[in-house]
Amino acid sequence: MKKIHAFLFEEVDNSSLVMFRVFFGLLLALETGGAIATGWVHNTFIEPEFTFTFIGLEFLQPLPGNWMYVYFSFMALLGIGVMLGYRYKWCLGAYTLLWTMSYLMQKSHYNNHYYLLVLLCLMMLITPAHRYLSMDVKRNPKISSLTCPRWCYVFFMFQLWIVYTWAGIVKFYPGWLNGDFVSNLFASRAHFFLIGPLLQNELLQQMLIYGGIFFDLFIIYLLLWKRTRMLALFLSFFFHMFNSWVLHIGIFPYLMLAMDLFFFPPEKVRSTFLKKKPKVSPIPINAPISRGKEFFTYAMALYFLIQILLPIRPYLFKGNVFWTEEGHRLSWRMMLRTKRGNVKYKIIRENGEQIMINPRKTLAAYQANSMASKPDMIWQYAQRLKKEYLKKGEVIQVYAIAYASLNGSSYKQFIDPEVDLAAEPWKRFQHKEWILSHPFENE
Repeated sequence: MKKIHAFLFEEVDNSSLVMFRVFFGLLLALETGGAIATGWVHNTFIEPEFTFTFIGLEFLQPLPGNWMYVYFSFMALLGIGVMLGYRYKWCLGAYTLLWTMSYLMQKSHYNNHYYLLVLLCLMMLITPAHRYLSMDVKRNPKISSLTCPRWCYVFFMFQLWIVYTWAGIVKFYPGWLNGDFVSNLFASRAHFFLIGPLLQNELLQQMLIYGGIFFDLFIIYLLLWKRTRMLALFLSFFFHMFNSWVLHIGIFPYLMLAMDLFFFPPEKVRSTFLKKKPKVSPIPINAPISRGKEFFTYAMALYFLIQILLPIRPYLFKGNVFWTEEGHRLSWRMMLRTKRGNVKYKIIRENGEQIMINPRKTLAAYQANSMASKPDMIWQYAQRLKKEYLKKGEVIQVYAIAYASLNGSSYKQFIDPEVDLAAEPWKRFQHKEWILSHPFENE
């Protein structure tokens, strides 16, 4: 254990960490500034009457009126502060809080990279990434440093290994291997200029299906080995640029490319980006490791154990996770299935009167599309209907008539139409029996 502590706390050139901070801050600013420019903030937080929060966090609601523009504009400024190293801890701490709140207050536009951004913000918050090439150093030269503990690099490398490894493992299911998902996805991109018709080629699709598995499972090892590192960088660039052009997933591809910095020797990063920075050799830890550092090592191990175990959650629930969605979030199941649905609600009032409710008449189109394929959101909308009638002093029963299609298959009944969702409690750690079994369990 002493050798592990000594390895993790050895002081090494901080060039990779410093340059990642610069790129990271820029990407933070682009993510939030771009959310305003593309209309995402308006469509997600301003236009809808309400948002689907993570269950149990209903108190997290968007600011009224146009204040969410101010919210995201402020985050963009904080991102620039991170990039420049200006009051780094304060700017990144505020950004982390605001981004995490915005992530938790809506899930209709859920993306794994939103969750990854929360984790990376927390990780960067505890690193001394502002001690070189920063405005903080100009304000207070005493904090300047050419080194950082090695754990700063190990932290990000291991986190990336978890993301890629799980992304590769979960691709071993028929919907990916038989090409159903990829063919459905690319069919929706057939109109893309130049590349659209090419995406319909079956041979290309097969190459991408197995190439995606290979990349996710082996890219970290290729980056770690000196002889294959440049090849890995080329593959990373091609893979992530392809995803950016075809999938339109924001900063995620560029964030992944920026994290490749941690796999190159810091001296190489210094000579490439920071030519004026003095050379520095690793400084081993000669003094006994303090209890604080030992505690930090154990805390880091616990964090990564949780990160490894969280993606196992879907296997603890009954049924096909792509159908039930139970445990799907926070498990690195990225771009693996297309799912569509239709849902209407039957309300039975106390006097026996039946009313049919079409949520598409009150929800934004993207909310209705997202909700129709996700049981937790279907349940949440039923609870909303229940509360609306309770305000009028009336107790109602709410039944969902829902159908869904997975990877282009025919529509099948999704939710038990005989279960009153208004009376159903949310069982966070148990399978919801009112989610009907997928008719093709082997898919």
